[in-house]
Amino acid sequence: MRAELHDELDGLSALLVEMTRLVGSAISKATMALLDADLTLAESVISADERVDALHLEFEERSLGLLMLQQPGAADLRVIVTGLRMSSDLERMGDLARHIAKLSRMRHPRSAIPVQLRETVLEMGQVAEHIVAKTGSVIARRDLAAAAELEADDDAMDTLHRQLFTMILDDQWPHGVEPAVDVTLCGRYYERYADHAVSVARRVVFLVTGQRVLN
Repeated sequence: MRAELHDELDGLSALLVEMTRLVGSAISKATMALLDADLTLAESVISADERVDALHLEFEERSLGLLMLQQPGAADLRVIVTGLRMSSDLERMGDLARHIAKLSRMRHPRSAIPVQLRETVLEMGQVAEHIVAKTGSVIARRDLAAAAELEADDDAMDTLHRQLFTMILDDQWPHGVEPAVDVTLCGRYYERYADHAVSVARRVVFLVTGQRVLN
């Protein structure tokens, strides 16, 4: 019975890693769609989010099955409950990538990002990709060092987010209200994406050490 439970827990961990792969691909494609006004790519991100949602649902159903049938002990129960929260974070990351793709679709055939902000948004996308790739490693290997590094990676995202606001609020902003709203939303999506990844990493730290990481 215990061996079966641990096999199931390993399967749940694999589901989480697969979710990180999918949401990493989604944020990469969403960034390209946003900057290049690529409607086909944007649509692919939007439709692919259904797979992330399906894995999230599978994770919940399998976890509830374990809780009802396997009667996990305290340590295994912590793995299951924490995993449920991690799965929710990853599902939300997929939603945020989809929001970026929807913004791209809404403004097609032009790009939603003004030329002078493209470099900053591109960098935000790259930071997001780096963060989610590291998150997958944190989950798969329970890598506490990589988990700690994600805090600094999130700081880099926050800095880029502030840069966007500085440019939008400049008295010389030439693009009007609609692009300002688009950029504001976009920046928020990337910033929240990184926050959820850091939340996942903190939950891994809790699993390994039993200690909660405070903000």
